[in-house]
Amino acid sequence: MTRPLRSAQFPAILLLAAAGLGLLLANLPTHDALAGVLDAHLAVPGTGLDLSVSHWVSDGVLAIFFFVVALELQYELTRGDLRSVRAAIQPAIAAAGGILVPIAIYLAIAGSSTGSGSSATGWPVPTATDIAFALGVLAVFGRGLPTAVRAFLLALAILDDIVGIVFIAVLFAHGLNVLLLVLGLVAVAVFAVLSRTLRQAQGPRGRRSRPVIVVLMVLVGVIAWGLFAASGVHATIAGVLLGLVMAPRPADRTRHALEPWVNGLVLPLFAFVAAFVVIPQVPLDALSPAFFGILIALPVGKIVGIAAFGALAMRIRPRGTAPAIRFPDLLAAGALGGIGFTVSLLLAKLAFADAGVRDEAILAVLLGSMIALVLSAVLVSWRARRHRAAGDPEEDLDEGAFEVGGEDEGEEGWDER
Repeated sequence: MTRPLRSAQFPAILLLAAAGLGLLLANLPTHDALAGVLDAHLAVPGTGLDLSVSHWVSDGVLAIFFFVVALELQYELTRGDLRSVRAAIQPAIAAAGGILVPIAIYLAIAGSSTGSGSSATGWPVPTATDIAFALGVLAVFGRGLPTAVRAFLLALAILDDIVGIVFIAVLFAHGLNVLLLVLGLVAVAVFAVLSRTLRQAQGPRGRRSRPVIVVLMVLVGVIAWGLFAASGVHATIAGVLLGLVMAPRPADRTRHALEPWVNGLVLPLFAFVAAFVVIPQVPLDALSPAFFGILIALPVGKIVGIAAFGALAMRIRPRGTAPAIRFPDLLAAGALGGIGFTVSLLLAKLAFADAGVRDEAILAVLLGSMIALVLSAVLVSWRARRHRAAGDPEEDLDEGAFEVGGEDEGEEGWDER
């Protein structure tokens, strides 16, 4: 039943469909009714948390996505392709280019604007890569790509995720309450201890205690999220920290269990809400510089930055590292990097105080990501055909979007094998 939601192709299609539906309904007579629902506030009594429905989605529901992303990051940083500096150095240099060049292009276009509607604050928006879409394009068009190329692309997308998370944590904290933040970190530490207790619960008595520990972990995780939300740090950072501190074996099992929910519900729901913007009825020259900055920086900045810095990384790579990635493959990687989507949409929602500029930035993310998606499909297909013709070794990418790094842990217990 959940197999399509664990594939790399279907979740990307579902995500794109949800965003398209949100954009469509925002520009039909349904707009006012749906806008009223999304703007309605829901408060948690006695907590001080009073958020609109759209903020509950972007701050609350999306935290589950960041939790699962952090579980994947933990795997890659401890047991996967990024477990050592030598393994990570090549994609790290390429990722740096895929961040610096889009920022430079964006600031060259939109960096001079000032005032309440300033576009200059949007420079983090074109730096993100959507890992789910990147894997979806690879699964559909990349059959024949060598394992080394796919591992490089995955590592690149994960490093981009790390940078996006850092931007959210550092740049978009507001009214910081240090006490609540410290209490949130304490809750994260308690979560880490409980996850290790869960891993050690073995035997008949341990099996009886596991449900209790799981319930406690869920409660502590929710408390940590609430404390982060109230502290002024963006609440999704709580999901990141909880995923990074979880014990490895329970983390693998949790990642497997949550994957269909993230792919089938969390990401489409966020994409729908984020894309619910009215298309401005203005001429092109009346659009904000942020629109053009993102529209160009995402597809162009990513492909130029990743390809150029990636080529440099291939020339200076130390001995004993993975084989060099050919320049045409780096171009394909750069095109994939331009599919910003999920994290870029969140950054666009956070970066702009002016609602009009924010909506234009969201439209630019959707359009820029679509341009990058089409370009990456063409380049990845071309490179896959060339590698198949050359007989290069390949690896199937039909596993789940978050299961690329290791074995499927869905049927395993909490204990070590």
